[in-house]
Amino acid sequence: MKIIGIGKNYVNETSEIDAIKTGNQLIFTKPDSSLVTGNKDVPYPKITNEIVYEVELVAKIGKTAKDIAVTDAPSYISEIAIGIDYTAKDVLAKSRENKGPWALAKGFDGASPISSFKPITAFSDLNDINFDLKINGKQKQIGHTALMIYSFAEIIAYVSTFMTLNEGDLIFTGTPASGTGLIYKGDHLQASIEGELLLDFKMI
Repeated sequence: MKIIGIGKNYVNETSEIDAIKTGNQLIFTKPDSSLVTGNKDVPYPKITNEIVYEVELVAKIGKTAKDIAVTDAPSYISEIAIGIDYTAKDVLAKSRENKGPWALAKGFDGASPISSFKPITAFSDLNDINFDLKINGKQKQIGHTALMIYSFAEIIAYVSTFMTLNEGDLIFTGTPASGTGLIYKGDHLQASIEGELLLDFKMI
């Protein structure tokens, strides 16, 4: 199973999209060992002192996809979840000093907590999904898929030109343009899709 992420994929206003959309999507990968499921609490890793949270919708691939068209791409999604894409900011900064990759900063154990999945049939329009993140009961991020620079379909079609997507692969589709910040030990994270609480855990 592969975990694929897309960076810088949201705007604050739909009017911003055309000027930003160049076709060059920012893609990275994460190991499956970074996943945390079942709303288990996540230990704060010893390798970092600065973890940034990003709430994201996660698409699960339902069948093998290679070189697929944008128009066909939605049929390759089987389920959607909500997750947190953690970044060890200090690890990333050190890597960037030598023009290094994002791998360690994005792929540490516990870097990808995700909720249970909802079937794709639960969503009538992939471009009209609301989601949000609360930390310690306070609203931190609010997202809507109409504000994506690249849609679910465009992401899947683009990635499939470079690598085969297999059943069960996961795609973190980007975080809202506003509201990201640092997470701390003891913080309680709750993420919802369309008001339904699906992800609920603590950093310990």
